[in-house]
Amino acid sequence: MRIQDVIIRPLITEKSTVQRELQNIVAFRVDARANKIEIKRAVEEQFKKDNVKVADVRVARVHGKVRRQGRFVGRRPDWKKAYVRLAEGNIEFFEGA
Repeated sequence: MRIQDVIIRPLITEKSTVQRELQNIVAFRVDARANKIEIKRAVEEQFKKDNVKVADVRVARVHGKVRRQGRFVGRRPDWKKAYVRLAEGNIEFFEGA
């Protein structure tokens, strides 16, 4: 898998903002087939110019919700998110995004 295809987008939520400020953790939506090693390599490569080092990666599978439109039932796809803890001193790289 290519490094550019691993990270889909950053997750900007209330929870992820608090984690970024207090615990030095950044959340990303990642490809469902990516593993922790690929995610770590992709984050360090994508933000290489900011000299970012990853300390820890945690992943979570998010199950898609069942949605209805009248009598028609559909389902949103499952996806994966990654919580990436950065090494000390690497929290300011994400401020310009």
